[in-house]
Amino acid sequence: MAVNLFPIPFLLPLAAGIVVLLIPRPVKWVRESLALLATALTFAAALLILIHGSPELRIALIRLGDFALDFDLVATPLGSFILVFAAGFGFLVCLYSLPYMAGKAGRREYYAFLLFVVAGSACVLLADHLLLFLIGWEVVTLSLYFLVTTGGPEAREGATRAFVMLGAGDGCLLLGIGILWFLQKTFTMSGLRLPVDGWLPGLAFLLMLAGAIAKAGAMPLHTWIPAASRGAPASVMALLPASIDKLLGIFLLVRLSTGIFALGPGMGTVLMIIGSVTVIAAVMVAMVQHDLRQLLSYHAVSQVGYMMLGIGTLTPIGLAGGLFHMLNHSIYKSCLFLSAGAVEREAGSTDLDELGGLAKAMPATFTACLVAALSISGVPPFNGFVSKWLVYQGTIESGSPVAFLFLVTVMFGSGLTLASFMKVIYAVFLGKTSERTRAVKRETSAAMLVPMAVLALLCIAFGVFYAFPLTHLILPGIGVPIGIAGIWNSPLAAAFLAGGFVLGLLVLLAGRIGTGMRRASAFVGGEKVGARVSERVAASRFYDTIRSLPLLGRIYDAQERGVFDPHVQVGRLGASLVGVLRRLHAGNLLWYLAWSLMGMAVFLALFVFLR
Repeated sequence: MAVNLFPIPFLLPLAAGIVVLLIPRPVKWVRESLALLATALTFAAALLILIHGSPELRIALIRLGDFALDFDLVATPLGSFILVFAAGFGFLVCLYSLPYMAGKAGRREYYAFLLFVVAGSACVLLADHLLLFLIGWEVVTLSLYFLVTTGGPEAREGATRAFVMLGAGDGCLLLGIGILWFLQKTFTMSGLRLPVDGWLPGLAFLLMLAGAIAKAGAMPLHTWIPAASRGAPASVMALLPASIDKLLGIFLLVRLSTGIFALGPGMGTVLMIIGSVTVIAAVMVAMVQHDLRQLLSYHAVSQVGYMMLGIGTLTPIGLAGGLFHMLNHSIYKSCLFLSAGAVEREAGSTDLDELGGLAKAMPATFTACLVAALSISGVPPFNGFVSKWLVYQGTIESGSPVAFLFLVTVMFGSGLTLASFMKVIYAVFLGKTSERTRAVKRETSAAMLVPMAVLALLCIAFGVFYAFPLTHLILPGIGVPIGIAGIWNSPLAAAFLAGGFVLGLLVLLAGRIGTGMRRASAFVGGEKVGARVSERVAASRFYDTIRSLPLLGRIYDAQERGVFDPHVQVGRLGASLVGVLRRLHAGNLLWYLAWSLMGMAVFLALFVFLR
């Protein structure tokens, strides 16, 4: 008889998190050890579920007529492979946190809610009942709020904004689930297949889509990610916006697009438009950021666009590319945030103007960050190149009349991503040392280096040997075979690239040994910067010139004023409505009578329309 493994990834981290909350604050290392052990066992159980499967677990809880709340857990190929990585990220971040969080306040809450995130993620990925799915979804949202607040008082505003925006998305998700139950009279996800051929199914899809893109961080529901990054620990950003929230949001989007709803070309085009706009708009904002956390946050938004574009093509290869990019992004973006955390721990800042020259003092962190930067930029032979290549092919095969426009947009966005990370690598690691970084003499802790090294190696392995994750993880998840045109021999290509890199190093060394080296004054964009600043050029200013362009300058100014931020705009609208109501609240009985009659008229109209 097969052993049911479902209680382990769901109940074990949940129980461990409760125990961590009950351990007294003065007790040292017990909560850390328990969290590390629980996440390791959860990862092992998730791996066993992926390899060997597990019998379905269905327990009836509440029955009230057509309404049913059941504890239904099913190991689908898609959910199982994502669960492995969600649990794996939980373990790596927990290991990273041992030295990173040492000596900081709120460690008890930090480890407890980290475990709750893992438990909630398992519930989302294994649930076959929409209400159980929603419970796990909310556990992750609540845990994110409390994890962000562990960053201190400066993190509370960002935590509140993240909670409000995600809560609004979750409210949309709940309304969409309610419409689905009204139409289908079932909450069982595996039994749903609804064509979007009317206004009510279309509304249900759009509402649930809002919940998915809010969690994943796509535009326009993205601003909670940069807000949360201003005070949250780097490990929290690596765990949630960089990895688990992306995994869960895109998981729901795939389930909506390929399982729960039957989408037509129109809805697919909507997804492709959102994806393309997200790629280009977010990377343009990222380029002009002067803080490493903010820059990485906007890139976390931009990369969601590739996933949505791939899924929106409604082609097998595009869907595979979107899923593969979801996985790759979680790997390299977690590595980038963990690298930023290591830099912040040793240098005490993430301001690009205050950093520089850390490659000599922190060579391992520099290497991991460089690999992740090349991966997110889509440089071969790293993993980001493979998934973007699949998304590009899916865009071409979609048959959309504007497919070429989408393709050019996202390829241009990839080039801007590379330019942005050239700025990061120079500003943090290769530029002249600053007053702050001159004091950094050592590499960060080994417990922090191990997660970064594992993620950097995955960036290389999933790029060079891409056939393994595609064959054993991605394709079983979508259940459709695909053909990839223009494929290449990645190991051979990687060998040639490595050979070219070594040859370039030899040429560089030969030039240094000789006496013919030419020295020139510092310049940026072909313009000399002058003797006064030639000793240290601030890389954070590399792309500030684009802010002075007439159209782009106005867009950047509007972005900084919150014009494109739904949280800010809703707040302003609410303040305006309150002002109007205060003026109307004059104690006049006729006004109150008029409001009552208008409310009754609206209620009767809705009643007649929905009958």
